[in-house]
Amino acid sequence: MMSQNRQESKDRLRAEHDYMVNLKAELEIRHLHEKIDHLITNQWQRLLEIQEVQMELMEELTHKTSRGH
Repeated sequence: MMSQNRQESKDRLRAEHDYMVNLKAELEIRHLHEKIDHLITNQWQRLLEIQEVQMELMEELTHKTSRGH
Protein backbone atom coordinates (compact mmCIF):
# COMPACT_ATOMS: atom_id res chain seq x y z
CA MET A 1 0.00 0.00 0.00
CA MET A 2 2.79 2.44 0.89
CA SER A 3 4.59 1.58 -2.32
CA GLN A 4 1.42 2.28 -4.27
CA ASN A 5 0.99 5.65 -2.49
CA ARG A 6 4.60 6.59 -3.29
CA GLN A 7 4.05 5.68 -6.93
CA GLU A 8 0.84 7.70 -7.05
CA SER A 9 2.66 10.64 -5.52
CA LYS A 10 5.47 10.36 -8.07
CA ASP A 11 2.92 10.09 -10.89
CA ARG A 12 1.06 13.18 -9.61
CA LEU A 13 4.31 15.17 -9.42
CA ARG A 14 5.29 14.03 -12.90
CA ALA A 15 1.88 15.02 -14.25
CA GLU A 16 2.11 18.46 -12.59
CA HIS A 17 5.61 18.93 -14.02
CA ASP A 18 4.45 17.88 -17.48
CA TYR A 19 1.53 20.31 -17.25
CA MET A 20 3.84 23.18 -16.29
CA VAL A 21 6.27 22.37 -19.11
CA ASN A 22 3.41 22.21 -21.63
CA LEU A 23 1.95 25.47 -20.34
CA LYS A 24 5.31 27.20 -20.62
CA ALA A 25 5.78 25.86 -24.15
CA GLU A 26 2.32 27.08 -25.14
CA LEU A 27 3.05 30.57 -23.78
CA GLU A 28 6.38 30.67 -25.62
CA ILE A 29 4.68 29.66 -28.87
CA ARG A 30 2.06 32.39 -28.42
CA HIS A 31 4.81 34.92 -27.78
CA LEU A 32 6.64 33.82 -30.94
CA HIS A 33 3.42 34.14 -32.95
CA GLU A 34 3.00 37.69 -31.68
CA LYS A 35 6.58 38.54 -32.63
CA ILE A 36 6.14 37.10 -36.11
CA ASP A 37 2.86 38.99 -36.59
CA HIS A 38 4.61 42.20 -35.53
CA LEU A 39 7.49 41.59 -37.93
CA ILE A 40 5.13 40.84 -40.81
CA THR A 41 3.18 44.04 -40.14
CA ASN A 42 6.39 46.07 -40.08
CA GLN A 43 7.58 44.43 -43.30
CA TRP A 44 4.31 45.31 -45.07
CA GLN A 45 4.60 48.90 -43.90
CA ARG A 46 8.19 49.10 -45.11
CA LEU A 47 7.22 47.57 -48.46
CA LEU A 48 4.52 50.20 -48.91
CA GLU A 49 7.04 52.95 -48.15
CA ILE A 50 9.45 51.53 -50.71
CA GLN A 51 6.69 51.31 -53.31
CA GLU A 52 5.73 54.94 -52.66
CA VAL A 53 9.34 56.02 -53.25
CA GLN A 54 9.45 53.94 -56.42
CA MET A 55 6.26 55.58 -57.70
CA GLU A 56 7.66 59.04 -56.98
CA LEU A 57 10.85 58.17 -58.86
CA MET A 58 8.85 56.81 -61.80
CA GLU A 59 6.81 60.02 -61.92
CA GLU A 60 9.99 62.13 -61.87
CA LEU A 61 11.49 60.06 -64.67
CA THR A 62 8.27 60.31 -66.69
CA HIS A 63 8.20 64.12 -66.33
CA LYS A 64 11.88 64.46 -67.23
CA THR A 65 11.45 62.22 -70.27
CA SER A 66 8.34 64.05 -71.50
CA ARG A 67 10.00 67.46 -71.04
CA GLY A 68 13.10 66.35 -72.91
CA HIS A 69 11.22 65.36 -76.06
